Amino acid sequence: MFALSELTCLHEPSSGSKLLKPWWEVFMDCLVVLMLMLSVLAGTVLLSRDKVVCLPVVDAAAAAASSTDTRTNHSSPAGGGVAVEINPSGETSVRPAKRKPLVYQQYVFISQVCYHQALPWYSRFSPYMALLQTLLLLASGSFWLHLPLTSARVEHFLAVLAKCVESPWTTRSLSHAALHETMPKTLEGAGLRDHKAPPPGTPTPPHARHRYSVDSGTDSPSLGRATAPLGPAPSSVAPPPGPRGGAPAARAGERAGQGGVSLDRSDSEQARALFERVRKFRAHCESSDVIYKVYVSQTLFKLLASGLIVGLSAPLLGSMAFTHVCHPGKEGELVGYSTFQCAHTLASLLHKLLLAYLLLLASYGLLNLYALGWIAHSSLRQYSFSVPRDPTPLGDVPDLTNDLAFLLHMADQYDPLLAQRLSVFLSPVSETRLLEENLERRWGPEELRALVVEDPEGGPGLTLGALPRLPPALYSLGHLRTLRLERVAHARLGAQVVAMASLRALHLDHCPLALEPGALVFLQEHLEVLQLSFSAVSEVPGWVYTLRGLRQLHLSGPLGCEGPGARGWALGSLRPLRRLRVLVLRGALQRVPAELAEAAGGLARLELHNGGLRLLPSGGLKRLAGLAELRLRDCRLDRLPGGLAALPRLRTLDLGRNDLRSLEEPPGLGPLRGLTSLTLDHNRLLLLPPGVGALRGLEALDLAFNQLQSLPPALFTLPSLRRLLLGGNLMRALPPAVGELRRLAELDLSENRLEGLPAELFGCSELRVLSAAHNALGALPAAVGRLGLLCRLDLRGNPLEDLPPELASCPGLRASGGGTGGLVVEDRLLRTLPCWARDLLVQTPAPPSGPPSRPGSGIFPPSRPGSGTFPRFSTNQWNFHSALESRI
Repeated sequence: MFALSELTCLHEPSSGSKLLKPWWEVFMDCLVVLMLMLSVLAGTVLLSRDKVVCLPVVDAAAAAASSTDTRTNHSSPAGGGVAVEINPSGETSVRPAKRKPLVYQQYVFISQVCYHQALPWYSRFSPYMALLQTLLLLASGSFWLHLPLTSARVEHFLAVLAKCVESPWTTRSLSHAALHETMPKTLEGAGLRDHKAPPPGTPTPPHARHRYSVDSGTDSPSLGRATAPLGPAPSSVAPPPGPRGGAPAARAGERAGQGGVSLDRSDSEQARALFERVRKFRAHCESSDVIYKVYVSQTLFKLLASGLIVGLSAPLLGSMAFTHVCHPGKEGELVGYSTFQCAHTLASLLHKLLLAYLLLLASYGLLNLYALGWIAHSSLRQYSFSVPRDPTPLGDVPDLTNDLAFLLHMADQYDPLLAQRLSVFLSPVSETRLLEENLERRWGPEELRALVVEDPEGGPGLTLGALPRLPPALYSLGHLRTLRLERVAHARLGAQVVAMASLRALHLDHCPLALEPGALVFLQEHLEVLQLSFSAVSEVPGWVYTLRGLRQLHLSGPLGCEGPGARGWALGSLRPLRRLRVLVLRGALQRVPAELAEAAGGLARLELHNGGLRLLPSGGLKRLAGLAELRLRDCRLDRLPGGLAALPRLRTLDLGRNDLRSLEEPPGLGPLRGLTSLTLDHNRLLLLPPGVGALRGLEALDLAFNQLQSLPPALFTLPSLRRLLLGGNLMRALPPAVGELRRLAELDLSENRLEGLPAELFGCSELRVLSAAHNALGALPAAVGRLGLLCRLDLRGNPLEDLPPELASCPGLRASGGGTGGLVVEDRLLRTLPCWARDLLVQTPAPPSGPPSRPGSGIFPPSRPGSGTFPRFSTNQWNFHSALESRI
């Protein structure tokens, strides 16, 4: 078994690639090295010492022949065996001469001739061929590790594997899993098997935690660090010692818990980044199997190459003989002999070297054949951690496919423990445990209490967003009334929620919340308000329909069903919600769902915001006889809903942002005599029907942003009207009858075409808010001073030339505490007021008592909005300012 400490130098390619080489690949590399050494040795010997030694073979017939005397111009040397004749025509002819002993140069000549003619080509070139073949096998041996298409993935895998081995979280997770595997056996042997552990999520006592910062640098080997025994996760606590034999086991568990290592923030962030890196690398590698295909092709090529070389070279090996007969032909006639007996001096050595080479090559081919058998027998594109090869302590690791599975199979041949260390960052349970520890460290009780603010009802509320999970310290906020969760990935409420006895409202914004049984029972009894925002109906948890104590339900998302046979309601039945009083729907519905009748017994308020989709007429409203408040906004209604007459208890009606043009179509407003609030803003109303005078109890009427040009006299006969909003219409004059609205407290006339305000308006003594902005008012009557309760007056965007000083007679408009008061006008109009009136309506803040804290700050006090007077300075400020000007 190889030592894991060799992974410390994974950044070196030579040491990193060997992790992916099984034993046969290593053996084949050794064989290639041996073949390379043999071929180089044979080639070196061949270059330096290769030669043949040739002796002439005497022919009896040729030796008995005698030569005749001829006239020659040139005779052969003493040792020659031929005579050269020159004919008168200039041609030469060679004839055998008297045979004589050969000289050294002739031996050398004939040896060279016979080396190339008589010696087989395999004896002359086999070492060089073996060298080229070996280099080819050497190049193809690790081709899959160096091919650009695959080397990037291989290097990335090795880098990720090195980080996984060096991460302190790896050691902690594996030790934690091993401890949980051995603890039940230890407790069973100690007699503590029946002891009940505390519920999950119980915080670990302070004495059981030990902060230990582990160096996460890549240069120092992590496996060489001294680490203490790891204890259980914060959610588990060692059981107390049992009687008699249980004490030793309990003390062992206690020692293990006290020796737990807690990662510091740096190591924790690196572990989280490594989880994300492994996730992306897995998605990239599992998308194809190019590495597997290249490796299989490489193995097939090496098998075919080695078999072809052995098959072609083995028959030629017999041609490497020691002696050869040479017939040099014309070259032999130059020395007087036609046949020579030659001896190849290196034949025996080359034969043995090449025989060893072929044996090594045959072994190389057999190893490739074994590799192909292993590939065919194993499913290398599938990797499962549940196979009992060396099972990982983490049992939730998903199966891997394609190139990532192949790389892990190759790494298993080196050391199966490498896959275990990588599995730590493939395990969802390991990632969950890391996130929980991060949450527990980052979001402690003090940090959460600092985020508590008041909710709209004045109670303590908390908003948590963009978190992976709920922090365990959340359960310590027992005074919390409202909890809002926004996009929490894996939110889960445990049984510890019973400690939050004051929790009454829960807001879930795109957050699918899971509940444990104990948490569900608690919410069924205590939860009163639930708000859900979702993108699909499948995100609505099923436990919503079991909250029998729920009083308000707010749903925002796609509520309607699509298709020809759809009923228009995609959610479940509301029948179990017997105490439901308020239902707010924000989605796209074609009609009022009939399922609402199941909760009609106690439903008092219904809101439907349809997002611009037309709401078709239906009889769904007729079954909601107990409704006191109905809001149908953004539904593109072109007439009043038909079921309004069946709602005798209706007090508030909101039909804003629709397409209403008239209110006179039956049944009209007559049956709604109990209305106290009517909202019709952002419609297309041209006229207000006289029937509005029948609403004697009406207190608020919103007609803003319509197309009204006049108002019916019946409107000013409403004795209880206190709020009238007419902004955004086309009115040019306000009827004097408005003065009959003695209880009117708020009047909005902004964005109309009014050229003046009737004097009767200022007889409404209870008027507190008056807005006439963006009109065509040329003057403001002085009678405005009679509005003693007026606290806000908006006159912006009018062609006014001045303001009446009587505005200062309105106590509510006067400024207090350095503010501008309730008068909202342009600065130029404020300058038209007398100084005493302006000082009452706009107060100047008191100047600073001391010199400014730094040069250039505090010299010029902030000017009053709308003030045209010269800024006031203290004596010290004025002197400093004058000195500054004189220096300039």
